[in-house]
Amino acid sequence: MQMRAVDAARYHEITFPAMTMVHGGRLVAKALKRHGTTHLFTLCGGHIQAIYDGCLDEEIRVVDVRHEQTAGHAADGYARVTGRPGVCAVTAGPGITDVVTAAANAQRAGIPMLIIGGAGPSQLTDMGSLQDMNHLDLMRPITKWAVRVPETRRIAEYVDAAFRVAQADLPGPVFLEMPLDLLMNFGDDADVLGTPPMKAPRAGGDLHAIERAAELLAKAGRPMVIVGTQLRWSDDRELVKRAADAWGVPFFLNGMARGALPHDHPAFFTRSRRQALARTDLVLVFGTPFDFRLDYGRAINADAKVVQVDLEGKELGRNRSVDVAIDGDTGLVLEQVLARCATAKDPAWLAEIRAAETKARAKMAAEIESNEAPVNPLRLCAEIDRRLGKADIVVGDGGDFVATAAYVLKMQHPQIWMDPGPLGTLGVGPGYAMAAACARPEAVTWLIYGDGSFGLHGLEFEALARQKLPVLAVIGNDAGWTQIRRGQVELYGDQRAVATALDYTRYEKVVEALGGVGIWCERPEEVGPALDRALEAVKSGRPACVNVKLAKSEFRKGAISV
Repeated sequence: MQMRAVDAARYHEITFPAMTMVHGGRLVAKALKRHGTTHLFTLCGGHIQAIYDGCLDEEIRVVDVRHEQTAGHAADGYARVTGRPGVCAVTAGPGITDVVTAAANAQRAGIPMLIIGGAGPSQLTDMGSLQDMNHLDLMRPITKWAVRVPETRRIAEYVDAAFRVAQADLPGPVFLEMPLDLLMNFGDDADVLGTPPMKAPRAGGDLHAIERAAELLAKAGRPMVIVGTQLRWSDDRELVKRAADAWGVPFFLNGMARGALPHDHPAFFTRSRRQALARTDLVLVFGTPFDFRLDYGRAINADAKVVQVDLEGKELGRNRSVDVAIDGDTGLVLEQVLARCATAKDPAWLAEIRAAETKARAKMAAEIESNEAPVNPLRLCAEIDRRLGKADIVVGDGGDFVATAAYVLKMQHPQIWMDPGPLGTLGVGPGYAMAAACARPEAVTWLIYGDGSFGLHGLEFEALARQKLPVLAVIGNDAGWTQIRRGQVELYGDQRAVATALDYTRYEKVVEALGGVGIWCERPEEVGPALDRALEAVKSGRPACVNVKLAKSEFRKGAISV
């Protein structure tokens, strides 16, 4: 499909009496703008270029990447930072197959995002046009909704529906296929107007279930609370602190709930969950499924009562029987239970878990303060923690080193912690960081990397540098896929530990070659100055990478999950 030069000059819009006709790409952009979209993440493709043209007119920034998976992860990351669905656009065929991993990761983590996929002209479907394939059957198992938009005049209707579906109940990804002819054809821009974008509905708990949960909490002697990522979609995250203040029981936060309590709050714990789960007589679990992270529910004392709260009703009671199942929003249910039971519990229980926490943290102290070379991973994380700004964003992309950072970094809202979540996808880092730099440019985005993870999408630093999206990457370089290798060596021995060893590769030189600042460190006294230099580069608008040679550590021994 080609246009003469004279046609291209007037292609943006054609005015008829009482209406303005614009091409389908402009209709897409107008619909996205109505929902507050400020950035579109993409890798260029002929099938979707009309959308870029529309975004220019609607002042939506088009951010391009070097792999479609990154575009998907960036849309995911944008949602985590802003609370609104992120949007990516990918071309047909391999463009869509490349974004599959990002869609699956967002689905498992419960993150709202819209994936727009290109397709060949409708009239050429199944005739062998370029990149023609069945996208919908591919995307349906890993999205909440996957559908082809049938005609140009209905673009806004489908975009509106996509935003509703992505945010309703448990959030997740939505896929809209938009054929080339649909985007190139013209429609009335008045079709974009209609029902104003609606706030995502959030349900409180059934009143009978709330009463029962409050009753159990009032009677319990050793209750504890676990709060997960679903807190991100609640209107009032301060409810976590109000509940912790009132009840005075152990609180454990995971995923995007990190930071909901000050690190020095007397009810906040990170290193004693196993002991608390083994001793508790009541656990309230908010937005955290009974998957590998809780040993499929088996980590909880078998005699304990369980109250489970989740936006996804089908998660309730999966893998572990529960005493009270509440299909509802974390914040609203916390508020409901707190209104019925605000009495502080026996301080002896809190003191018992505090003693276990203190003992566990004391074991970390020697490694945090270590002056040995190469650098101890806990010492490196402590140096990062000292430099985190009050609104900074931390992206974790890796296994062993990132898990170590999760225990050392003292996150507190409005700081944000982002990791892939339960799918455990490596390579999310550049996309998440790109989105964070776009959505919160006044903050520093820290990308905490494993040396293995860097290899997946390291060339995205070219896109970061070229588009002036400064990100500070810190690579914990232990020359291996350590989370896997440690157990592999224990099972099979050094001589049979294959496919898990790497070299102390100078990844920072790759970042330098791509337009960023790269720094190599081998000794602990070099780390602080290197991070300070990298911070200066980031604040001047350049991405930076501090690649740190790590010593071996047994801090995470035995931590692999399946």
